[in-house]
Amino acid sequence: MSHDHDHHHDNELDPMAARVRALETILTQKGLIDPAAIDVIVETYETKVGPRNGAKVVAKAWSDPAFAEWLKSDATAAIASLGFTGRQGEHMQAVFNTPETHNLVVCTLCSCYPWSVLGLPPVWYKSPPYRSKAVIDPRGVLAEFGVTLPAETKIRVWDSTAELRYLVVPERPTGTEGWSEEQLAELVTRDSMIGTGLAGQAA
Repeated sequence: MSHDHDHHHDNELDPMAARVRALETILTQKGLIDPAAIDVIVETYETKVGPRNGAKVVAKAWSDPAFAEWLKSDATAAIASLGFTGRQGEHMQAVFNTPETHNLVVCTLCSCYPWSVLGLPPVWYKSPPYRSKAVIDPRGVLAEFGVTLPAETKIRVWDSTAELRYLVVPERPTGTEGWSEEQLAELVTRDSMIGTGLAGQAA
């Protein structure tokens, strides 16, 4: 499975995606847009702008036990209290990683994704190989992302739907006691909030 940004990940495009692809092709042929520039913009929203919202949610949960409990019981309201609401994030559930359980999110039917906290979904999240293998062989998927967990750690797979989307709260890295929420947020990656990665480590 390739994790690179590449436009040829899925031949089964929905009508809207097909129209966007056709429009992009025409504009490129006319010299009106540069595909490389579009890729940079998409990459920015996939990995930087969007996931910063989720990182703030996770950092607050790590720092504030009351907020963490609220996030567990009513993620939609807790996330909205930080100002992150809107399309694709109306109904949220937060799932917390522990030493015993690692959570992994997939959408087996299409690409349901919590845009309000994670931005645009990465290309690999929408690809058929990820969508099928995450359910059948989650440990193998994690290995492809460079994540190796102890054999005794249980992996729980959550299937996003149009009605409910998930945010993984990764384990707080050791050595971060006393850190500010801003410092902690820097350790939270997009992949760690999907479950295909872990939070960064304290330097």
